[in-house]
Amino acid sequence: MSIFGVLAAGMGIVGLIAPDALIKMMGFASAPDGGRGDGDYTVVFLTASSMAALNMGVYYVLAAASNWTAFFRWTVPFRLLTCTVFTLAVLGDRAPAGFIGVGLWEGLGAVATAIALRKDKQRAAPPAPAAAV
Repeated sequence: MSIFGVLAAGMGIVGLIAPDALIKMMGFASAPDGGRGDGDYTVVFLTASSMAALNMGVYYVLAAASNWTAFFRWTVPFRLLTCTVFTLAVLGDRAPAGFIGVGLWEGLGAVATAIALRKDKQRAAPPAPAAAV
C-alpha cells in the first residue's frame, strides 16, 4: 500500500510540475508547437487529476503507516472498477493504447492487495483444534 501511495503521490507531483511530461508518460500526444488552443482545458483537468493523485497517494501512505486494513479492503473493489473503466476506455478508443498500463496497474494492485489481505487473515486465524483420537 505504501509503495502504491508513494507512486501515486509522485505521479501527482509530476502532473502538477510538468503536465506535458505526464501526458507523454501516459501515451497521449503532447501539444503541438503552437501550444494549446483556446478552450483546451487539458492542463486544467490534468492539474485537478494530479492533485487528486497526490492526495490519494498520501492517504495510502498514511493508511499503510497505521495498518488500516479496513481501508485496504475498501480499495480492492474500487481499484478493480478503475481497471475495468480504464481498459474499456482503451478498447472503446477513448484513450490511447499506452493508457492500458494504468488500468493494468490498478487491476494488479487490487489483486495483490486482496491476496495480501487473505494471507494476513489466514496467519492471524487461531490454529484449528487437534482432532480427538
